[in-house]
Amino acid sequence: MSSPHLILASKSASRRAMLDAAGVTYDAVPADIDERAIEENLRGATFAEIAEALSIAKAAEIAATNAEALVLGSDSLVVVEGKRFNKPKSREDAADHLHYFSGKVIELHSAAALVRGNACEWSHTDCAKLSVRELSEDFIEHYLESEWPEIGYTVGCFRIEAMGVQLFERIEGDQFTVLGMPLIPVLGALREHSVLRS
Repeated sequence: MSSPHLILASKSASRRAMLDAAGVTYDAVPADIDERAIEENLRGATFAEIAEALSIAKAAEIAATNAEALVLGSDSLVVVEGKRFNKPKSREDAADHLHYFSGKVIELHSAAALVRGNACEWSHTDCAKLSVRELSEDFIEHYLESEWPEIGYTVGCFRIEAMGVQLFERIEGDQFTVLGMPLIPVLGALREHSVLRS
């Protein structure tokens, strides 16, 4: 029996890199969903529930036209002092985010879901806490000079595998969650669905 065809519903370089390094065979087909519209219907939901719902929605959008495939969706939310932050719209917006994050704790909620046809067969959420050190104006300018526009594609304005690691003085949580997807649970689910050998 052949293993199910796996599709990653994302264009995220870090998610692709995680799956590649883990030896997972898949195709990447970015989902195109209206995240803000979905969130409007989730008023009162926790941040973890929102991340999970967006993961499911991304996977479902691709699964709708790939009936035989198992589709992996994933999403990450950044929350600081109860305030939600999306990807920065500009370099100036990124600078504003970094000034706000300085000296505070970022809660990073990462979720993943597996959808086949019109059914969500598995989902999982995790949270990491990243303590941002006090950031000087000089550092923020140097950081953006080095990391923009790449960090414009990230929530939290950082790539932990690059210079973004310099933002933090302490990180609590799973390294894969910090990278944007709870990989260990995902791999377990892929084994259960016969995508990977058990």
